[in-house]
Amino acid sequence: MKNLLIKSENIIGLNYLLNEIDLKGKIDLVYIDPPFATGGNFTITDGRASTISNSKSGDVAYSDTLVGDDFLDFIRQRLLLLKELMSDQGSIYLHIDYKIGHYVKIVMDEVFGIENFRNDITRIKCNPKNFNRLGYGNIKDLILFYTKSNNPIWNEPREKYTEKDFEKLFPKINKQGRRYTTVPIHAPGETENGKSNQPFKGILPPKGRHWRTDVETLEQWDKEGLIEWSSTGNPRKIIFADEREGKRVQDIWDYKDPQYPTYPTEKNPDLLDLIILTSSNENSIVLDCFCGSGTTLKSAQLNGRKWIGIDKSDHAIKATINKLETIEGDLFVAKPEYKFEELEKKQAANTA
Repeated sequence: MKNLLIKSENIIGLNYLLNEIDLKGKIDLVYIDPPFATGGNFTITDGRASTISNSKSGDVAYSDTLVGDDFLDFIRQRLLLLKELMSDQGSIYLHIDYKIGHYVKIVMDEVFGIENFRNDITRIKCNPKNFNRLGYGNIKDLILFYTKSNNPIWNEPREKYTEKDFEKLFPKINKQGRRYTTVPIHAPGETENGKSNQPFKGILPPKGRHWRTDVETLEQWDKEGLIEWSSTGNPRKIIFADEREGKRVQDIWDYKDPQYPTYPTEKNPDLLDLIILTSSNENSIVLDCFCGSGTTLKSAQLNGRKWIGIDKSDHAIKATINKLETIEGDLFVAKPEYKFEELEKKQAANTA
């Protein structure tokens, strides 16, 4: 499949993907950053993106005027189509704000099943603001992460340790100057007549526990100097800092928005890199049906994924093409606009 950029109302574009180019069950990753039910318009003035505006100045990049039940129904219709398009190993990340996000989660529980809810990720979006308001300052929004099944693509993300992490997590230093820590070699639970319940160096695991591995492996660790014995004869496994890939990524992400965006609500590309590298593989298809300025699509391209972007805004399509043109190569095939004008007319006739 070639990369695809579609200028269309996204529900029409999603039906096109399902019914005309047969992509049902073939999308491995969906990231969407839909409107947030703010009740306003987002504009572009003199090439600079604005915040929400109800004034008549500037060109409207997109409208965010659906609120309440109308907004939730708007989201539900698109989620149902996205679920059909997702593969059994697919994941979806929906970026939303704190005012409406918890209502959207209920809709996502309904569509994808609460058993497939994985994370409510907090995203730090900006620096603290000092203006007065009734309530605490808001510096975050949220990302709702669901999978289609219990067997999604998952490439364990790691982040580098900081110097403070090294000092805290690996407080010991050996004679060679290597930082390390130690962990117990036993775990909760007893086993009967198992290899993890036999004597090691003449000692048994504490009552109610068992060795984490078989005694032969423990003997090998001890031979290699990977067991540290306390003054009371308690063995612990040595973990060296320089052999660890990094620490697990947690559910608070500090990826602030660009300071001078060219398109409203433009997102940090590092945020998209993390999502794409974690929940898709090379040549997976990544879909963003609210593609805005094309950050998702560019990240997918740079990370060796196929991609599909949909947006109905002229400003969004222009911004996306400009962003993609900073990458060398034959990136995408833009579908003729008249095709979707025909589909829009057909849909209007069907609902008349």
